[in-house]
Amino acid sequence: MARSKQMKQRTWCWLGLMLLVALPLAAQRVQTGIEVLRSQRFECLKGKRVGLITNPTGVDSRMRSTIDILHEAPEVNLVALFGPEHGVRGDVHAGDHVDDLRDATTGLPVYSLYGKTRKATPEMLQEIDVLVYDIQDIGCRSFTYISTLGLAMEAAAECGKEFVVLDRPNPLGGEKMEGCLVEEDCTSFVSQWPIPYVYGLTCGELALMLNGERMLKGGVQCRLQVVKMKGWRRRMTYADTGLQWIAASPHVPHPHSPFFYPLSGIVGELGYLNIGVGYTLPFQIFAAPWMKADVLANALNALQVPGVEFRPIYLKPFYSVGKGEQLQGVQVHLMNERAAPLSPLQFLVMQEIARLWPDHAVLAHADQSRFRMFDLVCGSKQIRERFSKSHRWEDISDYWNKDIEAFREKAKRYKLYR
Repeated sequence: MARSKQMKQRTWCWLGLMLLVALPLAAQRVQTGIEVLRSQRFECLKGKRVGLITNPTGVDSRMRSTIDILHEAPEVNLVALFGPEHGVRGDVHAGDHVDDLRDATTGLPVYSLYGKTRKATPEMLQEIDVLVYDIQDIGCRSFTYISTLGLAMEAAAECGKEFVVLDRPNPLGGEKMEGCLVEEDCTSFVSQWPIPYVYGLTCGELALMLNGERMLKGGVQCRLQVVKMKGWRRRMTYADTGLQWIAASPHVPHPHSPFFYPLSGIVGELGYLNIGVGYTLPFQIFAAPWMKADVLANALNALQVPGVEFRPIYLKPFYSVGKGEQLQGVQVHLMNERAAPLSPLQFLVMQEIARLWPDHAVLAHADQSRFRMFDLVCGSKQIRERFSKSHRWEDISDYWNKDIEAFREKAKRYKLYR
């Protein structure tokens, strides 16, 4: 019996070791800012009235909301909540205004940063000493949470309030950068700061850059503190962290979703092609009723884009572009996320559409009233104007990438992780 028990213990030991080997590189080793703050016994918040900017992605590794963690901590005096797009509890649809209200769980006032105002007013901050930011971003400039971050920093600076960022991983990793800097005539809530479309920084690092480079309105600087993560490295994608993914928005439901958002989101603004929104594969598809799936897949695969394969797909969307119609096109498969370009893929698709079906060239036939939003998301009118001439990626690739090396060099000053 003793020998049998010993054998079982050895078997379980070996199984445990095999499981550890099978887990992602950093599984259960990454601690986000809220967990580090708690381990520090909320030292930087003691004796201060705290306002919290968050949404459902603000959780610890056991899925407890940062709202509830701070509300229940004896050391913390949480007095107000601030809701970005989708609201603090995630109960608002994309693009819908968020109203001021009271949080049903804590009874705290909730001020909207995605309604009548997108920047906290002095009245909202009157009873607050420090603003805390805890939102999981997706590493792409047009996702509005980083606009909320910077505008809140502006408001804090103007009202003399402290600002604390509880850092979280960039789900794309901290190395990939793509896209030109935002130009002045294209500054908007989807392109608020002069950074690349894919910017390769955590929200804490980005906050340090916005502050340090005086990118905030009027060059103001806030009293900023970043609570660093533990265990995160720049080569990590979200899957490497061992953390659970909370949908950053309804169409970003999985840890791999952030890779697809910049891959098709720009052309998606034209409402001309279905990009998987309204189907089960948001941002992973390019489809239309006039496409021939196998023809487009063969043409795109012939380009031999590193880390990418295109597969023919047939679908009938439940809503959005092409609702109820039989569409066909391609699904993008990222075989190697680190090697694959992201934002250029939509321009390569547009290029091949124009070559194969000239009568359906995207920028020649899309609704021109939507061009402005296309430009705002690109951060420059030059991308559309240059691409429209011949519908070739090579005509805009240099412009799209012209700022990357200078930005990468500047960003080194603000990196908190290797």
